[in-house]
Amino acid sequence: MNYIKVKDKDNLIRDVETNAIVSVDIQGYNNYIETYKKIYQETQKINKLENDVNEIKSDLDEIKNLLRDLKNGSN
Repeated sequence: MNYIKVKDKDNLIRDVETNAIVSVDIQGYNNYIETYKKIYQETQKINKLENDVNEIKSDLDEIKNLLRDLKNGSN
C-alpha cells in the first residue's frame, strides 16, 4: 500500500489507492481502548447493581405478601 503524509498532521496518513485517511497514533488508539474498557466495565457493574436491587425489591415484596398472609390467617 502507498501512503502519503497528511499536511500539518503528524499522526495522519492518506492511502493513495482509496484516498482514505488513516491514523497512525498508536498511543491515542491504546488510550481510547483503555477508556472504552473502563466505561464498559463500569456499565456492567451498574447493570449488575440494578439487577441486584430489583431482585432485593422482589424478595421484599414476597416477604411482605407472606407476612400479610400470616397476619390474615391468624385472624
